Amino acid sequence: MENRIDNIIPVILFAYRRPDVVSQVLEAFRNDSIPLLIVFCDGAKGDKDASEVEEVRHLIRSIDWCETVVVEKDSNSGLGVSIKSGVSEVLTDYEAAIIFEDDLVCVPGTYSYLCAALNRYKNDPRVMSVTAWTHPAIIPSNVGISPYFDGKAECWAWGTWARAWKGMDRPALDIMNDCCERGIDIEKYGTDMPKMAAEAVPRNLWAIGWWYHHMLYNGLCLRPSSSMVEHICWDNRSTTSTATMMKWMNPPLQNPPPIPLDWPVPLEHPDCAQLWRVAIDGELTQ
Repeated sequence: MENRIDNIIPVILFAYRRPDVVSQVLEAFRNDSIPLLIVFCDGAKGDKDASEVEEVRHLIRSIDWCETVVVEKDSNSGLGVSIKSGVSEVLTDYEAAIIFEDDLVCVPGTYSYLCAALNRYKNDPRVMSVTAWTHPAIIPSNVGISPYFDGKAECWAWGTWARAWKGMDRPALDIMNDCCERGIDIEKYGTDMPKMAAEAVPRNLWAIGWWYHHMLYNGLCLRPSSSMVEHICWDNRSTTSTATMMKWMNPPLQNPPPIPLDWPVPLEHPDCAQLWRVAIDGELTQ
């Protein structure tokens, strides 16, 4: 991947199988006028999914509506390893990037919104990421149409900078333990977090490390006042399609909120941690 000198912020897509779902994601990108798409295609696990993997690659190779860079893997790495290595690779060549998994569909205007946010806060170390995803259960009641800052990062449709990604090559447990040593509450956003860190390696999870990475450095994630993105594969082909996870389905998506004229000062909204604990721990005790 060559070093770029232009100011285009790429969208990184991590794809595997499920061509019917990937086609919807690509159509949403086309409707959102994505200018540059970098796709990491994970390899098949065996003969069982080889045909679907090839169908997805055919869809990616057929893109003619934007510039594309395609990386096709010979073996299967799984999502966690793929995201950590792929984002690291892209951010050696680009100052910032926007990251999607292959079952997240955005509404038109999402790319412009995230690019505006990334450009606004690119030199502010307090802000470590931005996202297009949110949910009524975690949106503070008084934000109106303005974005707000959350201390918990996002793993669905998010963007970051090379400066903020540094250190994400470490195991999630190590990052969590550093948080403990600094007196940070490792259950601030839910009692499920330490368990997820312990399971990060065997389950090939990556997001829990990203959450603790934000907490370790007092980093913030900018969230919109309403979601611009939705997960569309709530079936048995997705690891997220559990009874608990399906409670995170959003209402039908609307047009994105307006890009702010006055962006908020980077301070975490005081209701965020409590909203997350109620949402997470309430589900865990049902």
